[in-house]
Amino acid sequence: MHQQPNITVGLCERYPFIEGCFQGLFFSPDGIRISGPFHVHTKGADVVLTDARGRTIFRDPMIHCLAGEGATFSIDGVTIGRNFHWERQASQIFEGNLTLVAEANGTLTAINTLSLESYLASVISSEMSSSAPAEFLKAQAVTSRSWLMAMLEKKKKLSVARPFFMTTPEKGDEIIRWYDRGDHEHFDVCADDHCQRYQGVAVKEHAAEAVTSTKGLCLAWMGRVCDARFHKACGGLTDHFDVAWEDIKVPYLHSISDGPKEFNRIENEEAARQWFLSRPDAYCHVTDTDFLKRILPAYDFETGDFFRWRVKYGQRELKEILFSKSGIDFGTIQELIPLARGPSGRIYQLKIVGSEKTMVLGKELEIRRWLSPSHLYSSAFIVHTEGGTVEMPERFVLTGGGWGHGIGLCQIGAAVMAEQGFSAQMILAHYFPGTSLERYYL
Repeated sequence: MHQQPNITVGLCERYPFIEGCFQGLFFSPDGIRISGPFHVHTKGADVVLTDARGRTIFRDPMIHCLAGEGATFSIDGVTIGRNFHWERQASQIFEGNLTLVAEANGTLTAINTLSLESYLASVISSEMSSSAPAEFLKAQAVTSRSWLMAMLEKKKKLSVARPFFMTTPEKGDEIIRWYDRGDHEHFDVCADDHCQRYQGVAVKEHAAEAVTSTKGLCLAWMGRVCDARFHKACGGLTDHFDVAWEDIKVPYLHSISDGPKEFNRIENEEAARQWFLSRPDAYCHVTDTDFLKRILPAYDFETGDFFRWRVKYGQRELKEILFSKSGIDFGTIQELIPLARGPSGRIYQLKIVGSEKTMVLGKELEIRRWLSPSHLYSSAFIVHTEGGTVEMPERFVLTGGGWGHGIGLCQIGAAVMAEQGFSAQMILAHYFPGTSLERYYL
């Protein structure tokens, strides 16, 4: 049995300045009281914290602000959904301690330190709405806690920071990258989708109850905490771990049918075409907009139809997107050819054929990044062209399904299961087959 750890969360990374307010009393390590509005900037190698009148309170390379009982702090203009289609800025309130760090390039990083369970209560209501079914919220709490505990264990074993990993050496005609959480320099996890959404203390009662009722519970496999993963909507089939990340098999992260009956796995392009042009009876196939409003945060609900979706690019638009993302001039884009798919239909090797350059690209996240100004919903799609000639199509149409990498817990599918009466334990057994529940701390 372990002791509940504290977590350090990167709230703002490399900001030119930070503004906010201490609500209640905060203290410096030597006991100086801090309260009210604040402004933070750098001067040389130092962080400078000033009050509402511009008077300097502290100046140091790193400033620690320790929360008094019941105190919170707010930060204005926090970027959420960074580089995704829902990116925006929001003012957010946090509990716990605040650390301000001066970066080498003259920018600032703000770090929040708090207990793991307090962190999770915010994660659950940030990832999905706290008005979602209670059994889903419990399943999400266990999944998020498991991923976090596994990540902390992994972090202990890493000797160097690695912002991303490449499965193959990059060659002139092939880029195969996979991105894991990386090892953040100053903190354990960031506050955005790269790790887990963490948007402060706007926690509703049901989210807090889900965390409290599952305190310390994690998914386990052969006596070790599971590296549990989750995504918004699988599109009917989840996928294998190695479609998105390292080329290893993870027994509890393999493809399952997200529905009351088994679906055939995608084994060829004709099967992919039939699958993405259909709307099977999957848990995450939700047409009830009132239910979606109840389970999704408002900005996720703006996304629209994510179970099956379509994106259309003109020749010039696609060429410009690819150049902006890769720095490569492909010339006229002639073909997008899927070379390898996972069983959910997610492409993890895509051949981009241009008049000036041809490349093989992977894995799934890199494909999503290169083929959109932000990110495609997923790499699960088929391609057809419209107009023009074989050498110069006028338009490329991507018809796809699902939202996210498709591995592990399907959040919308799990919420539907809970609404249909499945317990949190049954939901977890469905998405993480063969795992057990173990309590890692009280």
